[in-house]
Amino acid sequence: MIYLAADHRGFALKGAIKAWLLETGYEVRDLGAPELDISDDYPDFAVAAAEALVKDFDHGKAILICGSGHGMDMVANKYKGVRAAICFNTSVAKQSREHENANALVLAADWLKEDQAVEIVKTWLNTEFDDAERNERRLGKMREVEGRNLK
Repeated sequence: MIYLAADHRGFALKGAIKAWLLETGYEVRDLGAPELDISDDYPDFAVAAAEALVKDFDHGKAILICGSGHGMDMVANKYKGVRAAICFNTSVAKQSREHENANALVLAADWLKEDQAVEIVKTWLNTEFDDAERNERRLGKMREVEGRNLK
């Protein structure tokens, strides 16, 4: 399941990504914004996506979209077990999956064209985690930090 969420600045890009995901055969749960509302707030949608992801760690991934990507990323990473990564090109997207096992992709709608964003999503979804010892060790250290700081 792909949990998809965007605020007003990411609304149009969310529509394009959702269409591509559905055409490609992915199961998508759209967590908003349900309509364009320039007064909406990115934390509301980041919370919805992060909470859905926390309940579905084994099978779920999230894609969050706002203007800069930073707001959604900051909120999502407040949740234990969420590893959200802002990706601005396919190389960064690939590394976020291979090395950090990111389970949430964050996109900056103000800085990406639709075709760029779709390529980033495609790369991110098609890249598997490289479970080399060093990557597992680093994820273990992240979990230790989470255990101390996120309840």
